[in-house]
Amino acid sequence: MTDTKSADYEYIVVGSGAGGGTVAARLAERGKKVLVLEAGGDPKALQGSNLAFPDANRLPEDYDVPVFHTFSTENEAMKWDFFVRHFGNEETQKKDPKYTPEEQGVLYPRAGCLGGCTAHNAMITVYPHNADWDDIANLTGDNSWRADNMRKYFERMENCKYRSINRLKAKLGINPSRHGWSGWFQTEAALPLEALSKDKKLVLAIIKSAEEAVEKLPHLFERIKWFVQGLADPNDWRLVKENATGLRYPPLATQNGVRHSTRERLLDVQKKFPDRLTIELDALVTKVILDQDKRAIGVEYLKGAKLYKAHQHPSKEHGKPLSAHASKEVILSGGAYNTPQLLMLSGIGPKEELVKHSIPLKLDLPGVGTNLQDRYEVGVVNRMNNDWEVLKGAKYSKGDPQYADWQQGKGVYTTNGAVLAVIKRSFGEQPLPDLFCFALLGKFRGYFPGYSKLIRENLNYLTWAVLKAHTLNRAGEVRLTSSNPRDRPYINFRYFEEGNDTEGKDLDAVVAGVKFVRSLVAPLIEQGIIAEEEAPGKDVQTDEQLRDFVRYNAWGHHASCTCPIGSDQDPMAVLDSQFRVRGLKGLRVVDASVFPRIPGFFIVSSIYMIGEKAADAILGVEA
Repeated sequence: MTDTKSADYEYIVVGSGAGGGTVAARLAERGKKVLVLEAGGDPKALQGSNLAFPDANRLPEDYDVPVFHTFSTENEAMKWDFFVRHFGNEETQKKDPKYTPEEQGVLYPRAGCLGGCTAHNAMITVYPHNADWDDIANLTGDNSWRADNMRKYFERMENCKYRSINRLKAKLGINPSRHGWSGWFQTEAALPLEALSKDKKLVLAIIKSAEEAVEKLPHLFERIKWFVQGLADPNDWRLVKENATGLRYPPLATQNGVRHSTRERLLDVQKKFPDRLTIELDALVTKVILDQDKRAIGVEYLKGAKLYKAHQHPSKEHGKPLSAHASKEVILSGGAYNTPQLLMLSGIGPKEELVKHSIPLKLDLPGVGTNLQDRYEVGVVNRMNNDWEVLKGAKYSKGDPQYADWQQGKGVYTTNGAVLAVIKRSFGEQPLPDLFCFALLGKFRGYFPGYSKLIRENLNYLTWAVLKAHTLNRAGEVRLTSSNPRDRPYINFRYFEEGNDTEGKDLDAVVAGVKFVRSLVAPLIEQGIIAEEEAPGKDVQTDEQLRDFVRYNAWGHHASCTCPIGSDQDPMAVLDSQFRVRGLKGLRVVDASVFPRIPGFFIVSSIYMIGEKAADAILGVEA
C-alpha cells in the first residue's frame, strides 16, 4: 500500500462497500487518482484469524460460497456486530426473543472488511420500483433521477448471465429487457436445479401451492418450464414498468457460482490502474478535515486492525494516527450507521447532539442521523417430516458432497438457499407491490448471536421469509454514544407504535404477508410434507396474536436514509441531488444513507446504481 502521508490524491473515498467501492472504481477508471480507506481487512487474506467456528478453517470459503453467507456474518475475522434498538421502551424491547440483554439490543450484522456488506450479504439482486427514482426527481426537481435515466446505470454496470436469448438479441440492438450485458457487475440465476430432481415432489408442491400468486398457466409442464428457464425475471424492464407481481426467482450477484462484490471490482481496477487507485486497509477514519472556507480537504484516521469496537474482540491497541488529503473531494461511504457517526464526529450534524459530546460545531445540520428506515421481516418457520434430499450429507463446510459439487460450479451451494419468491401487494389499495415472500431451505428466525448454527444443524426446515417493503415509518435515528470514534453509535429504529406510522399500516401489511405464506404452506401440511409450523405456531391465529408475533419478532437488514437527499426548502435535507453535503464544499455522501425513502425490496442494487450516478455527477457527465 502507498504511504498516504506522502501521496497526493484527487479523491478520498471512506468505505469500500456497494456505494464507495463502485464510485471509487469508476473514478479511477476515468483517470482520477483515488484513495479508498477501509476500516477492515481483506476477507480472503485473513487466514489464521480467530474465527467464529474454530473447528473449521472457514476463510475464504465463507466469502466465496454463496450459501455460506449466514456463516460469513458471524465470522469473527470480518464481522461487525451492531446491537440496535427496535423500541425505546425496555419492557417492550425485552419481548423480542432475539434481544441480547448484555448489549441492550438486537444483533444487526455488518461487515468490517474490503467490500463492506457486499462481502457477506445474501447477494439477492432485485431491481427497485421506478417510483423510487421518480420520487427523488419530483422531490429535488432533478430529472436525471427519472426512472428511465436511472435504468441506464443498471445497464452500464450489469453483466447478465442468465438471459442467454436476450443477450443474443441485444447484440442485434434488440433489448426490451434492458439488462446490461458487458458491465462489471455479474448476475446469475442460481436456481437449485438439483432440488427439482432430488426433491421433485416437494418443489413441485411448493410451486403448485404458490399458483394463486401468479398468472394461471395451463399445464404443470409449462409452470416448471417457466420456473426453470428464467421467464419470471424480477429485473426485466417490462415487468419493472408494470410493477408486476407473481412468482419469481431472486437473481444473485455471483460469478460462476462464486460471490462477486465490490472487493473484486476494486481489486480488478487497482490491478489495471495501480497508479490511480490506492486501497488502504485497516484504516478507521475518525474525522473529516475542513479548511477555513468549509471545504473538505482530507481525513484523519487510525491505522490498525480491528480498532472499531463492533468487532467481537477489538484490538487493545489505539492505532497509529495518520491523515490523508484530497485535492478535489472527500466522499463518505460508510453506510447508514457510520456515515452519520463520522459526520457528527467531524462537527457536522445536529447542534444539540454535538454539544452533548463536547464536539466543536462546524455546521449545524439537523437532518444528520435522522430518518433511519428499514424493512420489516419475519420468518414463518416450518419443520418438515424429512430432510431435504439436496442437503443429504451437508455439513456446510469443505469436504461435504455439496462443496465438491460447488467446486465444479454446480449444486445447491451455488445458491443462497432461496428456492423461489412471490411478489405481491399486502392490500389491493397498495400503490406498489410491497411484499417479497421467499422460501428458504433452512431454519431462520432472524439475527441473534449464534443464529447461523441453526442453519447448519437443521436440514429439515422450510422457512418462508416475509419482507415488507416501502415501509412508512421514518422515525429511527443514529446518535453518538461518545466522542470516541472507536465506539459504536446508538441506533433506534422505533418500530411500529413507537414510530410515525400512526395507523399501523406497516404492521398490518406484515400480518397479511404471514397469512399469505400460511396459505401456501397449508397444502404441504395436508400432504404430510411439513410436520409442523414452529413459528408463529399453531397457537397464534387471531389478528391480534399475529400482530404481537410480528411486533416482537420482526427484524431488518437494509438500514438506510440517515443522510437524505432533499429539496432546497427542506431543513432536514442533508444532501442535494448531486450527493453534496449542504453548506460545505468538497464533501459528498454515496451509500445507503442518501435515500429519502427506502427503495424497492433489496437495497443493494439501488446503492450500486447511485455509486455509478455519483461518479457521473462528480465528473460532470450524463448517464
